[in-house]
Amino acid sequence: MPRKTRRRRGILVVVSGPSGVGKSTVVKRLLKLEKNLKLSISATTRPPRPGESHGEHYYFVTQAEFDRMVKRNEFLEWAKVHGYYYGTPLKQLKDELARSKNVVSEVDVQGAASMKQMVEDGKLAVTAVFIFLIPPSVDILAFRLKKRKTEDEEVVNYRLRAAIAELQVMEKYDYIVVNDKVESAAEKIRAIINVEKERTLLN
Repeated sequence: MPRKTRRRRGILVVVSGPSGVGKSTVVKRLLKLEKNLKLSISATTRPPRPGESHGEHYYFVTQAEFDRMVKRNEFLEWAKVHGYYYGTPLKQLKDELARSKNVVSEVDVQGAASMKQMVEDGKLAVTAVFIFLIPPSVDILAFRLKKRKTEDEEVVNYRLRAAIAELQVMEKYDYIVVNDKVESAAEKIRAIINVEKERTLLN
């Protein structure tokens, strides 16, 4: 009698790094390269930046809506970052993983730490790989933050100081990828995903 093939769950790819490092741009390119990769869309109370749309880049919600989602335990993790709240909806993530889809979650350092703790504690039964994206230099990071032109100088300086502090946690991640060029960084993450997928087949 033929053995039943157990359906393999997808893996969770967590891409994190300091503000201004280019997480969104790299992940956007990665999604074009890796077709069996779904984006975990976060909810946030911050207003959309130019070019961002609801349901594609983020779920833009009010503070009251966010608070209700917290009370209903609808987030895998959530945190307050630079004055706004961000959270990873749990149901969407679990549904995609159960359908054998690999899911990429682009989160801040606080969110990644919460996810990593849940995986290590066994509260989130999933194969997860944590990738830290860094800039080629602090000067380039400062340039990218100022180039946005979405915040005033005081906020940019605050984000830069916070970003430099966040760089200190990179050793807690599984992989570190330098975002020197978007295409190159996305290709490196794609290669990491392929390695991790092979590893899960062997386990």
